[in-house]
Amino acid sequence: MDETMHELAGLAATDLVAAYRGRRLSPVEVTRAVLAVIAERDPVLGAMWDVASEPACHAARSSEDRWRRGEPLCPIDGVPVTVKENLARAGVPMPSGCAGTLPVVPACDSPVVARILESGGVIVGSTVMPDWGMLSSGVSSLHGVTRSPWDPALTTGGSSSGAGAAAAAGYGPLHVGTDIGGSIRLPGTWLGLTTLKPSAGRVPLDTPYLGRVAGPMARSAQDAALLLTVISGPDARDWTSLPAEDLAVPLADLTLDLSGMRVGLLLDAGAGLPLEDDIRRAVQAAGAVFADGGATVEPVDPFVTPEMMAGLDEFWRVRSLVDFLALSEERRERVLPFIRRWVQRAADVTGTALMRDYSSIMTLQQATATATQPYDLVLSPVAPMSAFPAEWPMPWGPDSDLGMAHIAYTAPYNMTGQPAATTNCGFTADGRTVGLQVAGRRFDDVGVLRAVAWFEQHAGAGLRPRWPVR
Repeated sequence: MDETMHELAGLAATDLVAAYRGRRLSPVEVTRAVLAVIAERDPVLGAMWDVASEPACHAARSSEDRWRRGEPLCPIDGVPVTVKENLARAGVPMPSGCAGTLPVVPACDSPVVARILESGGVIVGSTVMPDWGMLSSGVSSLHGVTRSPWDPALTTGGSSSGAGAAAAAGYGPLHVGTDIGGSIRLPGTWLGLTTLKPSAGRVPLDTPYLGRVAGPMARSAQDAALLLTVISGPDARDWTSLPAEDLAVPLADLTLDLSGMRVGLLLDAGAGLPLEDDIRRAVQAAGAVFADGGATVEPVDPFVTPEMMAGLDEFWRVRSLVDFLALSEERRERVLPFIRRWVQRAADVTGTALMRDYSSIMTLQQATATATQPYDLVLSPVAPMSAFPAEWPMPWGPDSDLGMAHIAYTAPYNMTGQPAATTNCGFTADGRTVGLQVAGRRFDDVGVLRAVAWFEQHAGAGLRPRWPVR
């Protein structure tokens, strides 16, 4: 393939918009480049569920006409975007990554998809996920194994596995994932991405659920902020969506003065697997960067307990067991064996136990809000381990069941609804990426993105990934 195609597909959204405005590039040539990169790389990476070549080219031609007239719809007009397969696109089946389901074929677009299209964004397709989104990897009974663009032997993380691979590989600059316990941020750490799990209700969904959000996955804070301005805002279909707030103006300026800011540094979640040494060192060094920038950085005591994580895990098992039992016997056999075992271990959970699990989640909410309230930001690892083999459904391999022992840093912010972002803050000794999680007070998505942008500017060029876009 012409090297120019890879270069175009790997450009940032902010660079593309500037080039469109200056008539140095056309949305048509950029879209063609992205589609060519997908065709070349996806047989190995396995990131895409549906590639919308014809609709994308049509949208790109319409965008080209608008830019030629000087009438773009918004700042992402003509920019290639992917969306996760559980974000409805009219007429595109939604199997939720599971070979056992009868895919729903939506009649209309989800709020996220509708806003991207209304803004002139060019949706090049839908990205894959593992079975029901309940794995932190790219292993799916329907799609097979999604692989890291850094090293196909390694995981992408999940459940926004395809979105993460697409972002790192240069399938365009903007990608939308979903997250209920870490599914945007785990690919963030294991692929070096900048991601945001927004405040609960910031980005509307057509199927809201406790902890679930949709948010941007990109290669810089500027691009993540740009996408958030498009997909945020209320929608009548989401009764949990926040009131209207114009984020475009504050997110246009991501500068930040850390003077007087109080920043917490959490290196022990209190539950889950122990933190790898390389990750600890990278996150400690990130805390030092914030301190050098003028913030007061203080250690945060652990606030999650093993009982809280066990209750959350059991609650989710029962939820997925309901989906599993709705399938015919023949279709149940098609579900990923790991997921079959995981849900069936909840078969004897009583109603009383389930209510105890729900109460445990409320206790987790309270503990998280209380521990983090004193701080403008809380820095932490994203996960206690670095990227693991691509074929493993979970970080401990295919045979063990450790519940949710890897998401004690991420899941608490889903339960409270606080915004939490990731950005790369270092590398392991063998070169795997290490993500920094930056969490903020509820509704302060702007502050979190500003902090991430500040870190990306001040942490040193050696911490920015050299993206595997070719």
